[in-house]
Amino acid sequence: MKKFFDDYLNIGKMIKSKQEYKQRMERVDALPKDYRYIFKEIQSHMWQFASGAGYDMMEAQYGLIELFEEGASEGKSALEVTGEDVAGFVDELLKNTRTYTEDWKNNLNRKIKNKFEVSENGKNQESVK
Repeated sequence: MKKFFDDYLNIGKMIKSKQEYKQRMERVDALPKDYRYIFKEIQSHMWQFASGAGYDMMEAQYGLIELFEEGASEGKSALEVTGEDVAGFVDELLKNTRTYTEDWKNNLNRKIKNKFEVSENGKNQESVK
């Protein structure tokens, strides 16, 4: 419950987070055109999967900014950094990020587990709940 209040009702944290986000987005604006375009597309795609207050998703995006800055400083094109399968790149990027799809999977498993319990002899029996 404390985490909920900290994520959703902590005004100081929200203001600080918003300021940091604006500063990070200024760094995106300084990237070469191909990086900016791909970042914005990835960002738009990623927000569809954000779970909770979105702090995990912001951290993933901040890591992406750093990766793009490094690639640009090495003279690489954005597609050299992401590969041509940008959607696959995003999937890898989101592997360790809490997403709605993860929540949906957990809810499905929890619902089924609650409906069917394993009896003492190891056989599934429908719960009478």
